[in-house]
Amino acid sequence: MDSGVLDMDRNMDDRTPIAVIEVRRPVTEVHSRSSHRHLVVASPWNPVEPVQGIESKMSEGTATTTIRPSAPTAPATVRRAAVAVALAVLASGGVGVPAAVGGVFAPSPVVDASSLDAFPTAPWAESLIAVGAQELTERVAAAVEQVQDTIIRLRETIHQHPELGNREFKTAALVADHLRALGFEDVRTGVAHTGVVALLRGGRPGPVVAVRADMDALPVTEDTPYPFKSTVRTTYLGQEVGVSHACGHDIHVAVQLGVASVLASMRDELPGTVKFIFQPAEEGPPPGEDGGARMMVAEGVLADPAPSAIFGLHSFAEMEVGKVGFSVGPALAAVDHFKIVVQGKQAHGAAPHLSVDPVVMASQVVSAFQTIRSRNLSPLEPSVVTVGLIRGGTRYNIIPDAVEMEGTVRTYNPDVRDAVERRMHEILAGVTAAGGGSYELEYDRGTPATINDPTLAAQMLPTLRRVVGEENVLDLDPTMGGEDFAYFANEVPGFFFRLGQVLPGGRSGGHHTPDFQADNSAVPVGIRTMTNLLLDYLEAGRSTM
Repeated sequence: MDSGVLDMDRNMDDRTPIAVIEVRRPVTEVHSRSSHRHLVVASPWNPVEPVQGIESKMSEGTATTTIRPSAPTAPATVRRAAVAVALAVLASGGVGVPAAVGGVFAPSPVVDASSLDAFPTAPWAESLIAVGAQELTERVAAAVEQVQDTIIRLRETIHQHPELGNREFKTAALVADHLRALGFEDVRTGVAHTGVVALLRGGRPGPVVAVRADMDALPVTEDTPYPFKSTVRTTYLGQEVGVSHACGHDIHVAVQLGVASVLASMRDELPGTVKFIFQPAEEGPPPGEDGGARMMVAEGVLADPAPSAIFGLHSFAEMEVGKVGFSVGPALAAVDHFKIVVQGKQAHGAAPHLSVDPVVMASQVVSAFQTIRSRNLSPLEPSVVTVGLIRGGTRYNIIPDAVEMEGTVRTYNPDVRDAVERRMHEILAGVTAAGGGSYELEYDRGTPATINDPTLAAQMLPTLRRVVGEENVLDLDPTMGGEDFAYFANEVPGFFFRLGQVLPGGRSGGHHTPDFQADNSAVPVGIRTMTNLLLDYLEAGRSTM
């Protein structure tokens, strides 16, 4: 089939609003005129249910389709229907529209606009409508090719100069300078300490959508072969540490800067507004400070204008470049942090009978905590209880007076979250009472679970498949890792996906490790994918306004 786009439209009858569409080989442009809610539709090619409303004809390589609505309908809905019918006629050489049209428009002569949501599900219609979408994808790919070298250099700069949470001063300045150079409106800095927020207003009316990237690095000393690897060192919690982008946030920032560059080049045709959010402190702010997504939301980052959805991504050390993946519904777990002090009585190591041994009590607590998952919760409810730190004592032959423990709890279900905290108190109370000691528990509820909105995920799945290929879109299991994108997705529907970062045959250390490696070639894949997601979302939202 020759591809085609709409070449012209005319008002055939001044008394009746219509959309008239001509499609010729090759098609290069789309125009439509209409504003209606219902369509009186007909398929002259369906003799079983002949009704009036759609006319189509084929003449000298041009298919002309006329839709005559009888009540208000979204312009994009009229255009979509007319494009599909006209392309079908063009493809068939004027012989007629495939029989599937009868199933879409008939038997009822009046079709509500919402019914047309099913229109693209007909296999032939889906492939025809995909023609225009594929052309957009190719155009985005060409734009990405124009900017990718510049963006990759920015990625290397960000990677080589990493900054910890709430200290992303140079990264934020680089981001703001890039956005201002692109002509963005209202570039705000200093949001939630070091965050950057900017608006790109399109030349066409449409909804508002947000896209977010996190900027902070980790106190991890990098051990990679990259010529641009980090050698930065700083003081963190009283210790001298290396600093590196050991979780791929440099990739996230670079991808979003690339998306900004591509969409800025298409500003006049952009159907709506994109709010770009560059977030600090995703890994958590320093002790005693607020920060991250929670603080950005509290400061009103999702207001004025308020987006109807938000998108984000995360590089994935277990996935090859060119692949993307996501989970529908629960995607990343809620993250809680606990601190425990088990209080006993100090004594000589040779006289344990004179002590109240906090080491023994702490050991029993660690073992008992494992029964929360195995004996107190449903085996169908995912959860993790991990004690990651035990600290006590000053000398091998002294039983200390106290032992400190720290750890994390990961859950998806708020009721499970409550149950874990309750059982921790009960276990600590029982063990320390039996041992003659006491305890203190500080339980900090951190990032909530990240939930991919099921409706939004289903809407965007065809875009992912179109951009990277169906075989490269993976259905991922939820992970017990956490992500404070959840604070945004709790306010508006969110879609968060994983971006492959490892070359085929290559390797990377895990997230938060010294040899974590994300290849530069992941950046253009991320730009293409996110740009198409935003454009498709805006266009779909515009059609329902």
